[in-house]
Amino acid sequence: MRSKPFPATSFSPIINHFPSLNSSLPSISCFMATSSTHASSEELDDRLCPETAQFSLHEDQKQQEREPDARKEQGSDFKVCPTGYLSGESRIERAWAHWKRLGEPKLIVAPMVDNSELPFRMLCRKHGAQAAYTPMLHSRIFTENEKYRSQEFTTCKEDRPLFVQFCANDPDTLLDAAQRVEPYCDYVDINLGCPQRIARRGNYGAFLMDNLPLVRSLVEKLAVNLNVPVSCKIRIFPNLQDTIKYAKMLEDAGCALLAVHGRTRDEKDGKKFRANWNAIKAVKNAVRIPVLANGNIRHMDDIQSCLEETGADGVLSAESLLENPALFSGFRTAEWILGSKESGEDGKLDQADLLVEYLQLCEKYPVPWRMIRAHTHRLLGEWFRIHPNVREDLNANNKLTFEFMYDMVNQLRGLDARIPLYLKSPHVGRIAVNGIYA
Repeated sequence: MRSKPFPATSFSPIINHFPSLNSSLPSISCFMATSSTHASSEELDDRLCPETAQFSLHEDQKQQEREPDARKEQGSDFKVCPTGYLSGESRIERAWAHWKRLGEPKLIVAPMVDNSELPFRMLCRKHGAQAAYTPMLHSRIFTENEKYRSQEFTTCKEDRPLFVQFCANDPDTLLDAAQRVEPYCDYVDINLGCPQRIARRGNYGAFLMDNLPLVRSLVEKLAVNLNVPVSCKIRIFPNLQDTIKYAKMLEDAGCALLAVHGRTRDEKDGKKFRANWNAIKAVKNAVRIPVLANGNIRHMDDIQSCLEETGADGVLSAESLLENPALFSGFRTAEWILGSKESGEDGKLDQADLLVEYLQLCEKYPVPWRMIRAHTHRLLGEWFRIHPNVREDLNANNKLTFEFMYDMVNQLRGLDARIPLYLKSPHVGRIAVNGIYA
């Protein structure tokens, strides 16, 4: 029998969720586990956690094709007619009407490759996140490879509001991919901000900043043809006026929401380069659609400051959430309390509790073990520094199981390795801008 983990306590988030968009569409579950019993050790982490059959995106789409009328009734009413979306004031009005129907979420999980998958999104939602992005999906592979579609894009009825993000450099391919997911999301997002070498080689992400006519054609293709709005996530140019012109071009092409990462394409290291909130503020003042701010979000005080300084309609957090998925409910890691002038109190929650909650969600929503392994290292990194032998045992295990993972958590707790998450004293604090507590 599996050793039961010490109970992980649930905490009501400090921030009340905004109402999310309800969906009556069926859930999409995870890809069927690899059936081969002779997989190599390199393949083991690509297997889904429980080896049980689930409905796939492909199967669910075939069901929709048998019920086209029902799908139309359930879809968004964002688009009135193909060309109507690109016309005048009604385009801006529809952009805001859609955002308001979603409850104007302020606290949003940013897209992270292999990290913002369904179980992690649901964990963050449990602890205060009000919307979330999927990991970046490759539009061409998504259209061509059923296994990739089924394994990399999973969602459920409660996973809303949801942005599904694609990288692309071909408008027709992007549209094909987007139409496959539009019944299950609230925005189809175009990744225009990835600064990594793989994006340079593939000619997508932030490297499309060198080809703005192509960027415009990608946005227009989706805006004219989708039943849900198109959003874009960008980085800034070194020159502020170039950034403003870029944002206005995207709005004019049909972008209904813009997320702005306040760093340039060359500023890859978030710890070395501070995000430029002034540039985000300038974009917010220049366009008329909702704008989200990305960069320098480590705890709730940062959120308050960012909203005040930029005027943005919400914030995205990425790296900080990987270490602390309860960030949006007011919890902080020790580095933001110890040694600071502000006092904090033990929030009676720690990263081992969060890992157990995440594992339980993975049992419900299977994902590849490589994702679980990665999240474990991010959540328990400080714990492993104290007890490196536990980390070594994890790294030596080529075929993880939930029994092993829960036993590892119990082992760490037995070694008295607990590192609490903290709440400010008093943790409720004052109501800040846009109803956000700090």
